[in-house]
This record gives sequence, C-alpha cells and structure tokens, in this order.
Amino acid sequence: MSDLAAPDTPPLHPRPATPLPPEKPPRGDLIARLATAAVLIPPVLYAIAQGGLWVLGLVIVVILLGQREFYGLIEDKGAQPIVGFGLVAGGALPVVAYLGNEYHATVLMTMTLLAVMLAQLRRRRIADALASISGTFFGVFYVGWLLSHAVVLRNFHVQVVERYGEAAAQRLHFAPDSGAFLLVFTLVAVGLCDTGAYFAGRAYGNRKLAPAISPSKTLEGAAGGLLAGTLGALATKLLFDFAWPELSQGLSWAAAGLFGLVVSGLGMAGDLVESLLKRDAQVKDAGSLLPGMGGILDRIDASLLGIPGMYYLMLFYVYLRVNV
Repeated sequence: MSDLAAPDTPPLHPRPATPLPPEKPPRGDLIARLATAAVLIPPVLYAIAQGGLWVLGLVIVVILLGQREFYGLIEDKGAQPIVGFGLVAGGALPVVAYLGNEYHATVLMTMTLLAVMLAQLRRRRIADALASISGTFFGVFYVGWLLSHAVVLRNFHVQVVERYGEAAAQRLHFAPDSGAFLLVFTLVAVGLCDTGAYFAGRAYGNRKLAPAISPSKTLEGAAGGLLAGTLGALATKLLFDFAWPELSQGLSWAAAGLFGLVVSGLGMAGDLVESLLKRDAQVKDAGSLLPGMGGILDRIDASLLGIPGMYYLMLFYVYLRVNV
C-alpha cells in the first residue's frame, strides 16, 4: 500500500472546488438521472432476488466505490486518509455480516483502528494526523459498516431463526427469502422519498428545510417525500402480498405503514448528512460515475441510514411479536 511505502509523502493538494448545485437542477440532469436508474435497477433487483453471494458481491462493490469517493472528500480538505487499510476493512465488513459472526466484526473494527494509527505513525507526519486517522475510520463506519446491514437484512430469516428458532420463524411467517421483500421495501421507501421530495419541492417548495446545508431542500418537499416514501412502501407490500405472499406476510400492514414513514425519514436524514459533508468539502457531487446522479455515494446516501434503520426496526418488531 502506497501509504506505508512513502511515509514522507507530501500532503495532497485539495482539488479545485466545483460549483455547488443550483437551486433546481436542469431538465437534462433529470433525464440522465432517470436513464441511469433504468440501467441500475434491474441488476440490483436480480441480485436481491438471488440473495446469497449475489447480494454480498453487490454490497462489497458498492462499499468500495462509495468509500473511495468518501476518502476523496477528505482529500479535498487537504488530509491524507489511509485509503488502503480503509478499503480493506470496509470490503471485509459485509463478508463478516454474511458469515453472521458479530464478534468478528468487533475484532475487525478494532484491528482496523490499530492499523490506521500505526500507519499514520509510520508516515511521521504531524500535520493533519487527526483528520487522517479519524477520517479513515469514519469512512469504514459510515459506508462499510452501515451498508453491510443490507446483507443481514436480506438474510433476515437467519436472524430470526438464530434468536428464536425455526418454529418461531414459521409462526411469524418469515420465509427463507423474506429478506428480499424487506430490502426492496426499504429501497423503494428511500428512493421514492427522494423522488417525491424533488418533485414536491419544485412544485410547492417555499420554506427552506436546511438552507445552510442544502439550499434546494424545502419543508414542502420533505413532506411530499415522506408521503411518497410511505405510499411506495405500502405499494411494495401490496405487490408482494399478491405476487409473493409468503415473503411479505411477516410484516403487518400497520407496521408497513409506520416503518415506511420512519425509513423515509431516515433516508432524508442520510441525504442531508451527505450534503453536509459535500458542502464542507466544497464539492457539488461526491463523484461522477453515475450520469445525472453524481457518484455512488450520492446515490446510496439515503440507504446508509434507511437500511440499518429498517433492520433494527424489524428486530424490535419481531421481539415484540415473540414476547408480548
């Protein structure tokens, strides 16, 4: 890894700041965004339907791309993250989640922190040491740890069986592939929340939601986004109840509505968090890989909070159904 081989490497120069986004993106960006979504959605749905190594591989690739973009934001601030160690740890987290050993995740995070600190010592650089160490580790947690929850959410049947047994999983109607429904449910909620907020904000937006962080977001847009996300989640439940009822019976309609609302709100918060990071780095997008969308991190920002939120909501939901 280049970070270890060149301890005296001079600090990186921040890349020139790109203009911040306009209040309302041009129509061409919307068309490019829709075209990119049309290309990405089918393979993502296929991987979710297949489960297993398909989901694991997809999550690893997305984590590595998103985490590298995050480190680019840190480099824009003039710091030098320990990129090699960070990417190895981030890519290993979904593997640990797939194997289902929480103890190994704790060991991995601990060893990553130690390795990053030792790597910084080897550089013999005092300048930006705090930003380099903390930024590297935060990238592992922010992208790698949070998105790894997609693996355990897809394997939610395993989570129920390990905690309460196969009999409880059958009684609560959690089939082996119920996690496919839960993951699609979550992605639809956060995706339509973002889309609904965009169109509601353009049509009715007047009062700013967080002008210092994202001037284009409005309270009216947020309300429209929450409504769209919740309705999208309920529509997903309806679709699965008709087409694949064995996958969605474990989630009641009341819980689907409530969880759709909460997950949409978490997705909106995730969007604002990434906007905050980009504004601090003075860049418009975290990357340019996806036409009309920016980078991978710009596309998954809402899911980084929405997916873990759905996973822990489901754990609490199952706990209540078993014990109350």
